[in-house]
Amino acid sequence: MNEGVIKSVLDLFHGARLTPTQRRIAHCLVEHAAKAAYLSAAEVADLAGVSQPSVTRFAIALGYSGYPALRRELRDLTGGGDEPVAEGNAMQLAVRAEAVHLNRLHDQLAQLDDVERAARLLMNSRPLPVLGLRAAAPLAGYFGYFAAKVHPDVRVLDAPLPDRLDQARAAGAQAMLAVVLPRYPRESLEVIREARRAGLAIVAITDSVVSPVAELADVVLPAAVGTQLVFDLHTGPMAMAMVLLQAMCDAAPDLAQGRLEEFEQTAARRHVFMA
Repeated sequence: MNEGVIKSVLDLFHGARLTPTQRRIAHCLVEHAAKAAYLSAAEVADLAGVSQPSVTRFAIALGYSGYPALRRELRDLTGGGDEPVAEGNAMQLAVRAEAVHLNRLHDQLAQLDDVERAARLLMNSRPLPVLGLRAAAPLAGYFGYFAAKVHPDVRVLDAPLPDRLDQARAAGAQAMLAVVLPRYPRESLEVIREARRAGLAIVAITDSVVSPVAELADVVLPAAVGTQLVFDLHTGPMAMAMVLLQAMCDAAPDLAQGRLEEFEQTAARRHVFMA
């Protein structure tokens, strides 16, 4: 499905205050809009892993008389037709779905305003706290490892410790990167709310613009996760994280280059790498 259609579907949810269950339905409809446009409320409920009444309440929350009216809107937006049936085993289909997500991310990055704004906020923050709890912890650590090579003070918060956030704010932090992925840990949102109360700008890498963190963040950088295996695939969010890091280097090229050269000299002197 092309980016314009995805944006049109997302616009249906813009400004609506959705519950976590309703956000789950919205995310499902974005991911499977062409197919969902021809499914019953019960079938959408099964696809999203929610109850059928939840789908009906979701449609009403958006201002429709019920799910059939919302489904007609989806058909108009998607132009009709079902998604083509893909061939391959379950593992192949999961990887193929990741390729679709990356293609969407490619199209999304035709406009870099949000990425560049996020990069400036993060590069200008001293120190730079990076939050990532539970499933997001590895990605936060991965980003933090490389970000520390171009930013003078990166602090990865991989446990919900308020004192570490307080220390970062006391040291002069002005912005925080928050990586929040399904199933959206409650403690992540609590830390983000605390950071906002402390005056920090929030940049969020998450799976969708209808993620629970979206309404708390100053800049949202969405990248879909793969959901076809037992555990989610985070290929898209990782790509977004590295795109953001590149933009940070571009936002302060002299600082980034200087720190990279210093790191390479230190690594060579200490024989850190084999090649």
